[in-house]
Amino acid sequence: MATALPAAGTRDPSAPPCNRVPVSKALGSPNFGERRGGVRPTLIVLHYTGMATCAAARDRLCDPAAEVSAHWLISETGEAEALVPEALRAWHAGAGSWRGVTDVNSHSIGIELANPGDRPFPEPQMATLEGLLAGVMARWGIEAPGVIAHSDMAPSRKGDPGRRFDWRRLALQGLAVWPVMAAPGDFRADLWAFGYPDALQPDLLAAFRLRFRPWGFGPVDDVDAGLAAGLRSVA
Repeated sequence: MATALPAAGTRDPSAPPCNRVPVSKALGSPNFGERRGGVRPTLIVLHYTGMATCAAARDRLCDPAAEVSAHWLISETGEAEALVPEALRAWHAGAGSWRGVTDVNSHSIGIELANPGDRPFPEPQMATLEGLLAGVMARWGIEAPGVIAHSDMAPSRKGDPGRRFDWRRLALQGLAVWPVMAAPGDFRADLWAFGYPDALQPDLLAAFRLRFRPWGFGPVDDVDAGLAAGLRSVA
């Protein structure tokens, strides 16, 4: 039986207060621009850095030649660094789409978690992320369905933050969503209704499972379809 979760955008009062996020002195990244069309961010995209150390990731995110950046970088020990002002457009999402929006960079805030991609996310890092998310969501009026994985908006080319990331933990605090099982329907149509792009079904299935059923395998089954149907209620 699925566990009832807080309503979308409702944060558990026991969660760490957003004013207790340990923010370190930021070096700042030169890799940013104005948000196109003057839009406000409606999404938060979570990433892992895929690099051996936080220092190496910071160097890359701040390297003009790399042409990549993020608004925030959270170390393994839980320090958050503001690399790009939230009002500006960081270069973190790349090609992809969500809810039909193709310029995800203009519509989002990017948070990088220092993690090579092959290990669990440490408790200090997750606690800082929770506090940071609460603050960003409050500042910009972003609701829980707007907190997504990089792999959600780019299922054909990205896999972060990966199967070891605890999405259900965030959902229990109203910082993301988690589906309640529903009657199985049209798997692809239900994912499109939630926001996923029009990608090949194997890519959609892989991205969906990374987030909602990380140890699932084989072709789409009734569990996948039931969870996807449950996402319609929070779309």
